[in-house]
Amino acid sequence: MIKTFLNMNAKRLKTIALLFGILVIIVIIGIFKNNNTTITRGEVEKLDKNGTITKVIVDGNYLYLNTKNKSYRIYKDAIDYKDFFDKYPVEIKDDGVDLSMMAIFAIIILLGIFYISSKKKDLNFLKSSSFNKNEAQTPSEHISPMKTDIKFKDVAGIDDVKEELEEIIDFLKNPKKYKNFDIRLPKGVLLVGPPGVGKTLIAKAVAGEADVPFFYQSGATFVNIYVGMGAKRVSALFQMAKKNAPSIIFIDEIDAIGKSRGGRQSDEREATLNQLLTEMDGFEDSSGVIVIAATNKIDVLDDALLRAGRFDRRIFLSLPSIDERIKTLELYLSKKSHSVDVRELAKMSIGFNFASLSTWVNEAALYAIKENKRYIETSDFEAVKDKVITGKSRFLTYDDEERNIQATYQAAKALLATWYDIGFSKIGIAMQNFETMDHNLTSKNTMIEKIKVYLAGSIATNLKYKNIYSNSIKDIELSKNLADKIINDFELILQSDTKIESSEQILQTAKKDATAILEKLDSTLDGIAEHILENEFITQEEVREMLREIF
Repeated sequence: MIKTFLNMNAKRLKTIALLFGILVIIVIIGIFKNNNTTITRGEVEKLDKNGTITKVIVDGNYLYLNTKNKSYRIYKDAIDYKDFFDKYPVEIKDDGVDLSMMAIFAIIILLGIFYISSKKKDLNFLKSSSFNKNEAQTPSEHISPMKTDIKFKDVAGIDDVKEELEEIIDFLKNPKKYKNFDIRLPKGVLLVGPPGVGKTLIAKAVAGEADVPFFYQSGATFVNIYVGMGAKRVSALFQMAKKNAPSIIFIDEIDAIGKSRGGRQSDEREATLNQLLTEMDGFEDSSGVIVIAATNKIDVLDDALLRAGRFDRRIFLSLPSIDERIKTLELYLSKKSHSVDVRELAKMSIGFNFASLSTWVNEAALYAIKENKRYIETSDFEAVKDKVITGKSRFLTYDDEERNIQATYQAAKALLATWYDIGFSKIGIAMQNFETMDHNLTSKNTMIEKIKVYLAGSIATNLKYKNIYSNSIKDIELSKNLADKIINDFELILQSDTKIESSEQILQTAKKDATAILEKLDSTLDGIAEHILENEFITQEEVREMLREIF
């Protein structure tokens, strides 16, 4: 395209040069044509007396006297030239516009028109060729690996994640070891978690630990207004990664291209997703390429992305616990002069993600400088806390009373979930990780037990504080939906019963049973709530241990 553009300009330059040459020639002719010596009336009389005049030309206001070697000019009203008509040949020119001047003006106008039209053609050519330009410049020209110096020591509070990624790092360092044992590692690792929990930083740390090239692409960069360009970019990305293997491809915000197909999915987005699926199927486990993707919307991803052989390993990241916040704050404060109690800061920052903690430390340091302090104090953190949490959900900024209420609420859910053997990893003030297992067979009793867990929080806060709170809205809605599902799914079976329950009756019975258990295990509920207040979360094994002490 560039070559064609240059050829087009070369032709225009030749045309302009030709017109300019003609213009110069006409100007020169005009100069020489008007290169007549102006003389006085006495000099005219002398030429007439000597008989050297060969021709007289009357042109406008001037009289031109030609001799054999030269031409002279005089204003015609300065002399009585009528006698010349009898002595010499006389030529009278029309007073109209000089043709040479007309030609000069015409060429100037033509040059102007040609220049303007050339500019418009260039602009239109560039606009219409933008797609061809993208095609001519292959997508691989925009994709290049980067080396990252970030290591796990630079990322605090992700010990669980580190353990899951250690074998992937080892595979990238020693691929032959795994190949010799015919071990298949996952081609894709999906990091799932809310914004700010360090998904990109973790991916860079994996590349840094393995010392391999790191290809970063945002899902949004694959979405192009031209159909097919996103797919080409995906293809180019994988080609470059294979050439630089072992390497890591990191796709941030993969939900931008990985949403479930169908509905209003655009052709370009669907073509890009299909190409991504094809590429992940196309390279072998031993290729030395690992694909890491990040999302905070796993529920919208296409099922094909999550099946075995693609992103079949998922690592869930949550907001940092108090211990993780302590480690993170210690890391961020390690090179700053301060006199703060890091644990106290960690307690003040419930609901902060890793990015918020980094911002908080930086803002506190800036505030200390503004106050001309020699080191950062706790008061500096308190002064800028509201600035950092502006725009955050109120859920993330509990005061002491709210923390107590939320601890009781979550403790009740943890207690009943353990009582009914409904699995979870952690439940805390700002988190809950229930296991979601799809079973071929689900009993009515199991669904009712889940309803009891959903209702447990509001029941417990009503027992303890004689009130219900807005934190129960979502759980109550889930319990109602589940009750409706029981009626709908078991409708044919329930018709054979002597008594058919309504969803409201199911909810009332579940509430009565849950209340009885919570009243019976009141002391255990208090113990779980205190544990959550102290540690911000509790594991299911820790709840089981508390229950073993009383049974």
